[in-house]
Amino acid sequence: MVTKQQMAKMIDHTYLKAYASDSDIHKLCDEARRYGFGMVAINSCQVKRCREYLAGTDVHVGAAIGFPLGQQTIETKAFETRDALENGADEIDYVINLTEVKAANWAYLEKEMRTIVDLCHEYHAISKVIFENCYLGKSEIKKMADIAREVKPDFIKTSTGFGLSGATVEDVRLMKKTVGSEVKVKAAGGISNLEQALAMIDAGAERIGTSHGVEIIEAMQ
Repeated sequence: MVTKQQMAKMIDHTYLKAYASDSDIHKLCDEARRYGFGMVAINSCQVKRCREYLAGTDVHVGAAIGFPLGQQTIETKAFETRDALENGADEIDYVINLTEVKAANWAYLEKEMRTIVDLCHEYHAISKVIFENCYLGKSEIKKMADIAREVKPDFIKTSTGFGLSGATVEDVRLMKKTVGSEVKVKAAGGISNLEQALAMIDAGAERIGTSHGVEIIEAMQ
């Protein structure tokens, strides 16, 4: 069983709604500070604001890139990534190009991944690759995990939370089995309680993306 402090550090405290107000973002950062969450996950336009709110803390600021569809060019994603990093992001979660997955254009997807991961390395930032598994077959998930095992982002991630469904234990196990110790796995999407979070961790996840971090931590004894 993970401790309450360990669980908090595994949680990416998330607010990605299009209508986020300044007070919503301030509240998110205040909760991250109070509960000791590992990161706040926000849209890239909120990065500078969160960095200012979280000054003097060890809470990371994570920007969602190519969100939520991933249907931008590599160059566009790279520009957005660099902009977020320049504004103070120290973690990047980007969405892969699912059209290219369906076309089995693995060379494109490897180039996309290397481009974003290399940028993150340049800024000493953590990189996470969002697969959006609800639109992928098991063989596609495995192939993307195979690519990640070679490129070595810090994490591969199940979902945006905006797709048809979110993380599943089965997918987390498949992803972790494929990458082994080379890459970590983040489970996100639909994780709303402690039981679900613990199931994902048991399956191999080392990060949990959720907008229910407060409820999860408060459910722990």
